[in-house]
Amino acid sequence: MNVLLISTYELGRQPFGLASPAAWLRRAGANVRCLDVSREAFREDWVREAGLIAFYVPMHTATRLAVMLLDPVKKLNPHAHICFYGLYAPMNQTYLRTLGVDSVIGGEFEEFLVAQALACTPFSAGHAGADRPSPSDRGAISAPRSAIPSVSLVRLEFLVPQRDGLPPLKDYAHLRMPDGSHRIAGYTEASRGCKHLCRHCPIVPVYRGTFRVVGQDVVLADVRQQVAAGAQHITFGDPDFFNGPRHALAIVQSLHREFPSLTYDVTIKIEHLLRHADLLPALRDTGCAFVVTAAESVDDRILERLDKGHTRADFLAVVRRCRESGLPLQPTFVPFTPWTTLEGYCELLRVLAEEGLAPSVPAIQLAIRLLIPAGSLLLDLDDVRDIAGPFDPAALVHPWRHPDPRVDALAAEVQSIVERGEKMGRSREKLFAQVWAAAHSAAGRDTPAPVEPAMVARAAVPYLTEPWYC
Repeated sequence: MNVLLISTYELGRQPFGLASPAAWLRRAGANVRCLDVSREAFREDWVREAGLIAFYVPMHTATRLAVMLLDPVKKLNPHAHICFYGLYAPMNQTYLRTLGVDSVIGGEFEEFLVAQALACTPFSAGHAGADRPSPSDRGAISAPRSAIPSVSLVRLEFLVPQRDGLPPLKDYAHLRMPDGSHRIAGYTEASRGCKHLCRHCPIVPVYRGTFRVVGQDVVLADVRQQVAAGAQHITFGDPDFFNGPRHALAIVQSLHREFPSLTYDVTIKIEHLLRHADLLPALRDTGCAFVVTAAESVDDRILERLDKGHTRADFLAVVRRCRESGLPLQPTFVPFTPWTTLEGYCELLRVLAEEGLAPSVPAIQLAIRLLIPAGSLLLDLDDVRDIAGPFDPAALVHPWRHPDPRVDALAAEVQSIVERGEKMGRSREKLFAQVWAAAHSAAGRDTPAPVEPAMVARAAVPYLTEPWYC
């Protein structure tokens, strides 16, 4: 059986979502090829030879790019079974099926992909170019759609991902250090899913408040093979590294003992950073270069609407505790929501400036506009339903307009500032100053100089060369 796994975009990382199922499929006897079109050329010959073609769609941008590839793939190989897997597959399954996608799966997808590949016999295992079935065989090689689940939350005994066949790590995003040097970055996952039910999060419709742990031995083995391939830094892609704090801490302590110079970054929820503040020094001492946290807003009213589980005061407390621990914090935001005001946006910028966080926030984070995907819990809110339009399959969202058109105009202006500035290579600080001026002008205010941070060291911060996006 010939299987082609395709990734279109994964934040500049070598795709874990290809390497993990590749191990499962090869163990089952499949001839697996992994294609990351964000880093390598599209391979028509690989498409023609595959019986199962599976697109990995962990995020919104990846899904839209994958949809753009569907027509060329189907023209090259009209008889292959087409699968979409990852977080954004089940929430978009109705639309994907109208495009001719045969199956979708979210959650724990590895076992499902093996079952689907086995159903796609009579492809010969291990032989590229094996005979493909005729159109009349199509129904015999695919499981009935009614029998295929869209989400699997089974507990798997994970295998060590197989990364051979993927582009080398040096071709992906690097960690830029404060001294200007670069470190080759790898990527792995110690857990999937999340305990929490934030309304805007794409993880929630799939995992519904559950999470799954990847075995420590598997995580360590995956990091070892990436270090052997040149990795000097590891990004842990867990939605919340402290969903299982003991599990997480045991992993980074083991890694530090084995690779003392290896650095890493993690993502941790504000409330977990508060609850487990005693663990922050352990992260620092084991090589954590920075912690990403989804702050989203500094407006308590917006945080409540998003059901984030923290307040503005909690966020500021985390900023202080991370600073006291010597642990760089990189907060992320969704600054443009249906509840954003011009004054509130200016206040967000003021807080970032006052706390010395402007250099720690990628400029794109100042331009993010709330997405309302299919199945979003945001649609449970009356005021969101009032402004959300019908699902737009081309954009894969419910479009919405802000009640105050000036806020939408500012969002478009900030987006333009960031896009132009990044093309010109402007620093985060310069882009922040431009956004600051645009926001105060939109609010009809005089433009004051950005507030200088009080008692905050203005040292450069480490960051990945491909900014976090969605």
